[in-house]
Amino acid sequence: MENVTVLQRIEEVFQDVIEWRRYLHQHPELSFQEYNTAQYVYDVLESFGSLELSRPTKTSVVARLKGAKPGKVIAIRADMDALPIKEATELPFASENDGVMHACGHDGHTSMLLGAAKLLIEQKESLSGEIVFIFQHAEELPPGGAIEMVAAGVLEGVDQVVGIHLMTTIPYGSIGIRKGAITSNSDIFEITVQGKGGHSSTPELTIDPLATGAQIVTGLNHIVSRSVAPLDAAVVSVTKFQAGGQALNVIPDCVEIGGSVRVFSQSTRELIKNRITDIAEGIAKSNGAVATVNYTYGYNSVVNDIEVTEEIANMIEEHFTEHHLDWVDPMLGGEDFSAFSDEKPGCYVMIGAGNKEKGITYPHHHPKFDIDENALKDGLKFHVLTALTLTKD
Repeated sequence: MENVTVLQRIEEVFQDVIEWRRYLHQHPELSFQEYNTAQYVYDVLESFGSLELSRPTKTSVVARLKGAKPGKVIAIRADMDALPIKEATELPFASENDGVMHACGHDGHTSMLLGAAKLLIEQKESLSGEIVFIFQHAEELPPGGAIEMVAAGVLEGVDQVVGIHLMTTIPYGSIGIRKGAITSNSDIFEITVQGKGGHSSTPELTIDPLATGAQIVTGLNHIVSRSVAPLDAAVVSVTKFQAGGQALNVIPDCVEIGGSVRVFSQSTRELIKNRITDIAEGIAKSNGAVATVNYTYGYNSVVNDIEVTEEIANMIEEHFTEHHLDWVDPMLGGEDFSAFSDEKPGCYVMIGAGNKEKGITYPHHHPKFDIDENALKDGLKFHVLTALTLTKD
């Protein structure tokens, strides 16, 4: 089947993709709980025929398509989980699961990869190599589903791995790509400051964890400006400060502080981790309190392989002539696609799905998040043409 015929079929299968996306949007499931979603995906794939199906984990699906000609083995990944957010879009296919919403586009990711599988099956007799369709669970909740799937062996024999993300921060009609790091390392920290509580009228008899905690927060906010090189991007954000109860005349025993760290450099990642510990423990000790720090490594930075990225960029420029290819800056968001790209040469691409004229401007993880569904056609086309391009020897 020639590419012109493939492109004609993309227009037809696009309607299926919209239908799948709307069903998935209406029935979202949280990370590690995607039982019905995984079964739905499995059933749709099974209806296509010609695929070797497996369930590497309880809530994930993998489909393999072997071509008739020799070639490379290419894995394409879509994530399937939703978020604990109450939807406020008022879409006719809004979430029926109260407090759970596809607010990050994973419903679109899944449906686009289903469409790609359907189309590429039609190419089987002329297809080179093998395509591994990875429908991954739990991208949103560390330690994430990708690392479980890697441990289950889904990348065995794979030469290259590809993923995409629908982005409302990029307008429809644009495709973002980057060589090297495209997302950041994303870690979290929790600090417990243990003091000695007492009556607010006699602070001298207490070890005030609130005053100590406030000093620690100030110290943490100086890490990037005073410990990190100006040209080395990093963010330390304190997002939690909890202490005390309803009584306003009581100095509490302890304070809980938490936050996140986003950084690209591994050496700076370690530097910030150590500085958080030093600052918290040092300030606490100087006040007679004790600080306990728990630092948790999250997702690694997604680093796009230069050769794979160049090959995909050339494909986009050749086949997406009405679109704009953007060489984007890295973003400080985290993505567990890194578990795949740490193992195999990979490329992670951003598909523009925002549209100001349609009011589709809300950011990811917002209760009114939505996508321009025309972007689903871009993702479908991207998957199909990427597979056909990369599998050739």
